[in-house]
Amino acid sequence: MKRRSAGRRTMQAQLLYLWALLRRFKLTFVMLVVLVFGGGTLMWAMYQHLHQPITWSRSIFCAYFLLFAQPTMEIPDYGPLEALFTLIPPFGIVTVAEGLVRFAFLFFAKNRNDKEWFAVLASTLKDHVIVCGAGRVGFRIFEQFDKLQVPIVMIERREDAPFVSTIRAAGVPVLIEDVRSSRALEQANIRSASAIVCATDDDLANLNIALDARRIKPNIRVVMRLFDDDLVAKTKEAFHVEAFSTSALAAPALAAAALDPAIKNSLEVGGRLLVVAELAVDEMLAEKTVAQLRDEAAALVIHVRRADGSVLFDPQGAVRMSPGDRVTLQATLDAYRSLRSRMERAA
Repeated sequence: MKRRSAGRRTMQAQLLYLWALLRRFKLTFVMLVVLVFGGGTLMWAMYQHLHQPITWSRSIFCAYFLLFAQPTMEIPDYGPLEALFTLIPPFGIVTVAEGLVRFAFLFFAKNRNDKEWFAVLASTLKDHVIVCGAGRVGFRIFEQFDKLQVPIVMIERREDAPFVSTIRAAGVPVLIEDVRSSRALEQANIRSASAIVCATDDDLANLNIALDARRIKPNIRVVMRLFDDDLVAKTKEAFHVEAFSTSALAAPALAAAALDPAIKNSLEVGGRLLVVAELAVDEMLAEKTVAQLRDEAAALVIHVRRADGSVLFDPQGAVRMSPGDRVTLQATLDAYRSLRSRMERAA
């Protein structure tokens, strides 16, 4: 799928926002209908009672203009009709004026990053992800979700956080609010969200957010960033949430990169360390196929960049490597070390 442009996302957000605004004015529309059609019908019945019949459409027409204090008929000398002609204008003016002012405020609130704009836009989303914290980790999470085209909303405590403006420019609503406040989660439409990511740099705040989220929506998926390794294990067991220690995640990558600069990433699976490395194809690897490298070195090639700049992702086993190519492969640390040792000896 092609990545949606920021302009398309913004246009979609504008339309969704307009529709959400119209839905917020249901009570105003009901009041107007009651004043025009209810008042007009009552007026028609009263004229019938006075034996001065008028058409129903004319009474509706008169009631409509009474909303703006502009009667189209003379007020008869009859108490109930006088009361009707007197009461419709103030109720109509208040209803119309209040509706116009409120609509204008909400419509232009998006340009001020107002909380009302955030709440209205969040209310249009379903199965979205709430990300708490717009720091460096939160920004990386935003980038990943943006690539996956997953709708998200973000909650950040500080307006001057370094990535807030960048995230907003991408069309993602950002609420400036205390992340520990359950009100913030309600404004982020947590009841329609599929997951929440607690990515602030405060372990206590992350726990607080997770507990509030589970209280409001017990079946929501909760993912937490924690610094304390012991707290990670206890949190997983006690609250049945996904908790990750940033230090535990970073340690394997840092250690592996210190061993070899070609290592780009690493992860632990089943107690064994897997590494992802990028290597230049030398004489030993030249003319070997992807399948041969897999069988001989227990290394899975996931990406090949040709010398001419072309790229092969997840290449077939029959693809042959050539001098000048660069390959990205995945292997256990032991298998990778063995391959590097053979390449150095061959050189």
